[in-house]
Amino acid sequence: MIPLKLSAGQPKYMFPCAFRFTLQIFKLYCLIVVCCIYAFAAISVNRSDASVGSKFYHVNHYLMSYIRHISRKLFLDVTGVFVVKLRTMTSITPNANIYPGSSMSSGAGVAGSVAGAAPTFSPLYQQIKALITQGLQSGEWKPGELIPSEMELASRFKVSQGTVRKAIDELSAENLVVRRQGKGTFVATHHEARAQFRFLRLAPDEGVPHYPENQIIEVRRLRAPAEVARLLEIKSGDSVVFIRRVQSFSGVPTILDDLWLPGSIFKGLTAERLNEYKGPMYGLFETEFGTHMIRASEQIRAVCADDVAAHLLHVNMGTPLLNVERVSFTYGDKPVELRRGLYLTTSHHYRNELS
Repeated sequence: MIPLKLSAGQPKYMFPCAFRFTLQIFKLYCLIVVCCIYAFAAISVNRSDASVGSKFYHVNHYLMSYIRHISRKLFLDVTGVFVVKLRTMTSITPNANIYPGSSMSSGAGVAGSVAGAAPTFSPLYQQIKALITQGLQSGEWKPGELIPSEMELASRFKVSQGTVRKAIDELSAENLVVRRQGKGTFVATHHEARAQFRFLRLAPDEGVPHYPENQIIEVRRLRAPAEVARLLEIKSGDSVVFIRRVQSFSGVPTILDDLWLPGSIFKGLTAERLNEYKGPMYGLFETEFGTHMIRASEQIRAVCADDVAAHLLHVNMGTPLLNVERVSFTYGDKPVELRRGLYLTTSHHYRNELS
């Protein structure tokens, strides 16, 4: 048996909790029976005999006080909340904190250990959101496909329809799904017109934004430099696909992009395949390599055009350019693209919306 510190008093050796609990219940039962007997006897006594009634009153008052004390010890915590108190034995070796005289009281020690071990719980709709996201990540519902209705998902996950609606609202706000009035909710895809400008923030100073023309300069496989490997969270020297391209608006070269992609994911990606594909590059990644870009992190600074950038963008060396370094992430917050773009802002500007 292990010495445990009770809420008051010295350490005591504890019997198995079930036995002690049964014993206390039996004591309480006996006290109640005795109290009932005394109460019945008091009623039977001639009420005119005040001394006898007073004796019975004092006896009953004492018994009821003791019953209340036992009940509080068994069933009530220090705040008066009804609980069933069970003490379980532990294999942890007793230390100084469980004995009187310790620098930390037993109450504080127990509270601290409970607080330290308390698990964290997420709201139910967040759990449903995570389950739906797992379905998207596993390919159960592919980009552009209709996902089950809120009622069907509620039945599947055994939750209310309101909980599912709140989860889908967050997924929609994060551009993982798209609601269409009267049609349902669809998995977001980079092939949609509105999605093409989510990751393209360069807009014309005048006119309507439109997608640029692509010119692939080179595509090759190489060993990941240390900085690239760090940002892509792969090992230095692992295979990566390097892409250099120029994007033009109305025939004017405006963006010079250098991209690094993990070679293990983008096997078979060649310059020929990129040139053949007429849609957005992220659409190709989604369709042929199963990689859907969820979000991106960018760093922006002003630089001067070097000889390579000046030649490809048809500007003079030293021309001011906007340098945008982006890391794009897929499901599970996994980085799958490093992009360094040089933007010519003679007739364009970088647009961002904050909310």
